[in-house]
Amino acid sequence: MKNGRTLLSIALIVASGLSAAEPPAGFLRRIAERETANARARENYTFRQSVAVQEFDVHGAITGEYGEVRDVTYSRAVGRFEKVIVPGHSTLTRVRLTKEDFNDIRNIEPFLLTTETVSLYEGRYEGEETIDGVVCFVEHVRPRQILSGQRFFEGTLWVRETDFAVIRAEGQAVPQIDNLKEQNLTPHFTTIRHEIDGKWFFPVETYSDDTLFFRDFPQRLRTIVRYVNYKKFEAESTITFGETEVTPPENKIPEVKPPAGQK
Repeated sequence: MKNGRTLLSIALIVASGLSAAEPPAGFLRRIAERETANARARENYTFRQSVAVQEFDVHGAITGEYGEVRDVTYSRAVGRFEKVIVPGHSTLTRVRLTKEDFNDIRNIEPFLLTTETVSLYEGRYEGEETIDGVVCFVEHVRPRQILSGQRFFEGTLWVRETDFAVIRAEGQAVPQIDNLKEQNLTPHFTTIRHEIDGKWFFPVETYSDDTLFFRDFPQRLRTIVRYVNYKKFEAESTITFGETEVTPPENKIPEVKPPAGQK
């Protein structure tokens, strides 16, 4: 998001005390194997994704909002396909959403550490915690290296001890873009997962309430992304919504332009 950060976390964690014990052998690899199975399973589900962004003034009053709703499914032909239910609409006045923001909503906030991406990350074991009654290993991950144009997750994963399923992630999309030409800062967020069909942990909500410190002014933003109505299907190359058959077009990430005169 263009024109940082006071963190307001929604994680309600009952700590069992951080353990100094060593992590399980091959810990990141075992997480990645479980996450890969989770990612493949999610491709056999449709779901509805809603995005709401609010900006605030220094008194805590909402000065602008952005919202959209999409149905998401997958196709063997083109991968992820999104059908717009409520088109993106914006009254934001102090910031604008960029293609990086939409990429982060799609790929970073519902982060999956799969076998294809695990080599790009390094981990630091932080012990054990009980969260929502579930005993978890706690692992902090960050990218080993960032090259131009790449986006990564950096933060903490809560991993269920019984099967290495990630049930919560808290962190930030990186890198922060902050140079003489532009500032494109990203908020700290928490993504909560729930068990679907008794086996898979899919994201149900991503929440952030953070202040981004731009050069000209600090800006508080609140973002809520909800993922609802998970329904299993068998992936096909064409997708049917009601009685209308749709051939998935190329996905294009929209950029929300500010009102005239704003930057």
